[in-house]
Amino acid sequence: MKIIHIVETAKCYYYSGKIKSVVKSYLSLYSKWNSFWKDFELFLINNSFENRKKALINLSPELHDKTSETCLDPIYFYQDCWAFELIVKNKPTKHFDIGSHHKYVALLSKVVDVTMVDIRPLSLTLDSLGFVHGDITALPLADRSITSLSSLCVIEHIGLGRYGDAIDAKGSEKAAAELARVLVVGGHLYVSVPVAKESFLRFNSHRVFEENYFLSLFPEMECVEKKYIIDETCGDYRSDLECVGLYHLIKR
Repeated sequence: MKIIHIVETAKCYYYSGKIKSVVKSYLSLYSKWNSFWKDFELFLINNSFENRKKALINLSPELHDKTSETCLDPIYFYQDCWAFELIVKNKPTKHFDIGSHHKYVALLSKVVDVTMVDIRPLSLTLDSLGFVHGDITALPLADRSITSLSSLCVIEHIGLGRYGDAIDAKGSEKAAAELARVLVVGGHLYVSVPVAKESFLRFNSHRVFEENYFLSLFPEMECVEKKYIIDETCGDYRSDLECVGLYHLIKR
């Protein structure tokens, strides 16, 4: 009976939360529509009859952009800026990226010769950005052939099937080994992964690593810089709670 009571109580909390969420969403949407119609009314008052007619015919409400600030994803904002700055500073003649965000590699390709390796080609192309089809657990690159390499928020996803890759319990470990294999001695690696006090898995979203364990996957490499993205900040402080670690490694 206790178990049934606990389950029923949990259901009540769950559905109560769902109802609150739905009500909140409807109120927010109502507020946005109300704001839109007020703006549109003001626009009509201040325009000619011809312009008002055109505006009504071509009405295209955008309800979600009137915010007090421009909202950004702190992980991609900070990690992409971090890697971009370091790579440009180190001035490689050629840089390879494995599976990072398309905006990051596209912009980087405008200032550095970049080839992207991924299991999925981008739906758009750039003359400045090369592409090679490849799996991070078996990179189509020779041993010790790369001097500059990045893979941002990638390793934690490998082997979970989320992006069409094969299910593999050791996917992250294999990915780390491949990144290390293709780097020359003295080569630079820029990586980021979720880290916490202990390792765990959020299937099939991503893995979270205990930092020492993650760095142990690169036994031939020295970590020369660490940064942490916590909530909406990026700095040297590391929390025991889940955050994103940024690591600049050099192969020795």
